[in-house]
Amino acid sequence: MVGKSVDHSQVIMSNVMLPQHANPFGNVHGGEIMKLMDSAAGVVARRHARTNVVTARVDKLEFHLPTHVGDVVTCYGKLTFVGKSSMEVSVTVTVEDVSKNEPAKTALTSYFTLVSLDESGKSQQVPPLELTTEEERRIFEEGRQRYLAYKQLGKKVGDL
Repeated sequence: MVGKSVDHSQVIMSNVMLPQHANPFGNVHGGEIMKLMDSAAGVVARRHARTNVVTARVDKLEFHLPTHVGDVVTCYGKLTFVGKSSMEVSVTVTVEDVSKNEPAKTALTSYFTLVSLDESGKSQQVPPLELTTEEERRIFEEGRQRYLAYKQLGKKVGDL
């Protein structure tokens, strides 16, 4: 299987937050943004695997700033780690009030783990990730450590 670069599958997706995304006070529901993040992670994983993918885990979802009706929300997704059939995607969300002359600010960050599925719904192997920079290698190793920690946690939970 031929490897693919991190740049090959990364994605940037933007949306304007509308009243249907928010509560009566104009604060956007966290679940609405999580849905956008999941969609961005799914695009990254599908681009890499070229198969159907499903979200298996969301990790370290952190809300840094509130989001309001009228804000532009942008999701930046990129692969950080690839295992046999799973892929970890880092998603960073920025929020921008376009009525002000201020740069976008980081509002949320998270890691999504997605699994590649074949036509019968069983997990299948994905292409390796080509790492071309020291930064990509460092991020990949951090992702590998998270992957190994989850596998170990799964064994502990399964042993109870």
